[in-house]
Amino acid sequence: MKFKPLHDRVLVRRVAQEDKSKGGIIIPDTAKEKPMEGEVLSVGAGGRDEHGKLTPMSVKKGDRILFGKWSGTEVKMDGEELIIMKESDIMGVIEK
Repeated sequence: MKFKPLHDRVLVRRVAQEDKSKGGIIIPDTAKEKPMEGEVLSVGAGGRDEHGKLTPMSVKKGDRILFGKWSGTEVKMDGEELIIMKESDIMGVIEK
């Protein structure tokens, strides 16, 4: 399925979290928190300012991002859990 977010929205896939702690303890699924790091899959065209001018998005497809714990709306597409969020919910881009 192809999905294109509208306006200033972004489609994100959460990045898998480690199954072990740094000390080597295996963390069960019930104790794991959802990761707040993800990969941008698709972006909208951008938002509009008060004059109606299109403001381009500052993230692009393939960027690794950090977002808030309760950010966005979780959706299921093709059996995969994804998140649709506004660009303003993104805290930053992780650079390698």
